[in-house]
Amino acid sequence: MHGGHDKHAGHDPDMFRRRFWLSLLLTIPLVISSEMIMDWFGYELSFAGRAWLGPVLGSFVFFWGGWPFLVGGVSEVRSRAPGMMLLISMAIVVAYTASMATSLDWLDLEFWWELAALVTIMLLGHWQEMKAIGRARGALAALAELLPDEAEVIEGADTRLVPLSELNVGAIVLVRVGGRVPADGTIVGGDAELDESMVTGESMPVARGIGDRVTAGTVSTDSSIRIRIEAVGDDTALAGIQRLVAEAQSAQSRAQVLADRFAALLFYVASFAGALTFVAWWAFGTLDEAIVRTVTVLVIACPHALGLAIPLVISLSTAIAAQSGILVKDRLALERMRSIDTVLFDKTGTLTKGEHIVTGVAAVSGETEPEVLRLAAGVESDSEHPLARAIVAAGRSNGDIAQAVGFRSLTGRGVEAEIEGHTYAVGGPALLRERMVSIPSELDDHIEAWSERGAAVLYLLRDHSVIGAFALEDEVRPEARDAVAALMGMGVEVVMVTGDATSVANGVAADLNISHVRAEVLPEDKEQVVAELQRTGGSVAMVGDGVNDAPALARADVGIAIGAGTDVAIESAGVVLASSDPRRVASVISLSRRSYRKMIQNLAWAAGYNILAIPLAAGTLAWADITLSPAVGAILMSASTIVVALNAQLLRRVQLGA
Repeated sequence: MHGGHDKHAGHDPDMFRRRFWLSLLLTIPLVISSEMIMDWFGYELSFAGRAWLGPVLGSFVFFWGGWPFLVGGVSEVRSRAPGMMLLISMAIVVAYTASMATSLDWLDLEFWWELAALVTIMLLGHWQEMKAIGRARGALAALAELLPDEAEVIEGADTRLVPLSELNVGAIVLVRVGGRVPADGTIVGGDAELDESMVTGESMPVARGIGDRVTAGTVSTDSSIRIRIEAVGDDTALAGIQRLVAEAQSAQSRAQVLADRFAALLFYVASFAGALTFVAWWAFGTLDEAIVRTVTVLVIACPHALGLAIPLVISLSTAIAAQSGILVKDRLALERMRSIDTVLFDKTGTLTKGEHIVTGVAAVSGETEPEVLRLAAGVESDSEHPLARAIVAAGRSNGDIAQAVGFRSLTGRGVEAEIEGHTYAVGGPALLRERMVSIPSELDDHIEAWSERGAAVLYLLRDHSVIGAFALEDEVRPEARDAVAALMGMGVEVVMVTGDATSVANGVAADLNISHVRAEVLPEDKEQVVAELQRTGGSVAMVGDGVNDAPALARADVGIAIGAGTDVAIESAGVVLASSDPRRVASVISLSRRSYRKMIQNLAWAAGYNILAIPLAAGTLAWADITLSPAVGAILMSASTIVVALNAQLLRRVQLGA
């Protein structure tokens, strides 16, 4: 941007801090020995060489303290992008030239102390600006610090510490209790509760075991684990997150473009106002007054606050989002979120976990529900099928499971095994048809209710008769209900889209209080659903897991990829939620609305201040004895900058944690 953000490339707060303190030290003697100040306060200072104090100290402050502004001004001229640095340069060059001319007896204008005060206050303003931007950029540094310096690589029976730069894909590393995972990989030994808050924003530790993927920067909280490294350096999720945050923070937004245009416009307005002021005061007053007024106009016109108004809000909002596991890939996507009126959720893996659980158990008379669950879990214990795993998990949480022998998989129909001398089988309708077994009428009511809800129904057979039945459904995320309620509370319509059967979709929708459902939609047709909603005038955000939802995510006004903690580079989404928590969608809308409000407030303040202050600086109220000196102008301008910085910092109070 023109207004000072990219002009500070390579500048750091320490450089401005050093220049500020030295300039301040040199400004004090200039102020104390100035004729004007001595007249104001009624004291007299006279010593040899006092006349040289101004030219010597003033020149040092101008060249040393003013150097960053002069360089910035030249680069703005070269790039034909006039802005804040050029305005500051013009003000201090005019002030320096007038002061030097006075010291050489060409003019009668004592100006050194005001020049020094102006440069010093400008340096203070820039130091504070860089500190504020630095704090926002600190989110990136914090992400970088999540990685340990070394990894403990396992070699045979021993371990060896190697620097992260020498860690290779395929290496097995040991992560001890309290240690950080050095790179992305898969657990090959041990299980632990991992604190993933720094990547996903989830506050609760997550249980991870053998075969589970883990992400660089996460912390093992309760036991040691062994990890096979699968991605290092720039390929890790954390590096991807850093790239996203950096891109988002440096991205231009619509409001930023507006601020840049205003800064350029202000340059022309200030130049014209300065020239007009000079001519008018020289014609109707004195040359001295003309120079003082002109310098004051140029100082007041510095769009310093304007230069900070937008970049600081951008940096802060993306940093706050990143800390909550909301990764903004496209700055404009976050800006557009404030006007979203329809959120389209993909069902599987987004509102549901994409994993089945047992939601109902029924037993024939003479059998108990815990017993049929114990037997079915025993039969399924060697099966890898997702529905089998759900039954085994339900059986284990209920107590012990039966010991089965002679496990056989009946392809497409179910599984079979022997328990305590009986042959048991678990399967669906295909198994019953093949064995010509009828369902006992006492189970009919259960099965009918389950089927209406869209649940998958499996049966347990002992020898040749059904003794129990189970309902299995895709588990709804516990946070999904809150997510839907929060969005509806914000006046946003919620629509669910899924490839599942209508009965399944309606069951989940009823559970979540969603009234708009599109079921039996093929993956390639989800994009059409988005387009349809847009045609009716909606501004649509699509929330999906990014795998088969890519076209729909790209088509939507904002694409939000969810549950992508280990794959942050989903190309089609503008916003990536590192955690799988759909409540964060409402958080994104809330952050978007608040950060936009802050941008508009800052723009209004910064622009309004300049519009009101320039005529005052030009001396339009001089007839009423109301005038501004350049130093007071500089103080007011810096105060305006501080107001904008403080207003942006209020964004930190936004709580995004769901």
